[in-house]
Amino acid sequence: MEYRADQVPMNPGVYPYQGQQQVQSTVITMAPNVPPVRDHLPWSIFNFFYMNFCCLGFVALVFSVKSRDRKLMRDTEGARRYGSTARSLNIAATVLNTLLYIIIIALMFGGVIGAGKMLHAQSVNPYHHG
Repeated sequence: MEYRADQVPMNPGVYPYQGQQQVQSTVITMAPNVPPVRDHLPWSIFNFFYMNFCCLGFVALVFSVKSRDRKLMRDTEGARRYGSTARSLNIAATVLNTLLYIIIIALMFGGVIGAGKMLHAQSVNPYHHG
């Protein structure tokens, strides 16, 4: 089966049935190599449900959703700003909650939180010591 040269436009070179060489070029315009915009949505959802210290997780979630909306509207600079703010809020929420958990665990092992049981026992039976 034979093809004519105008039927195969993407195959440059010499065709066996042609006596002359035909060269065809294709120009592809590509966008510049820009890193993708990060919206940190999974991290914000995690912080919203598990580490919502002073509502920082909720605010980070709002900024992540705004970043994703800007990305869909092809406003990369706005998406980058909202994503950066969401990242900062997620870092703050994660660090503050981690410190809070460490302090609570340290107080439990130190016996400070357990002292409440002893005070409660004394209020129920004031003559009981220990």
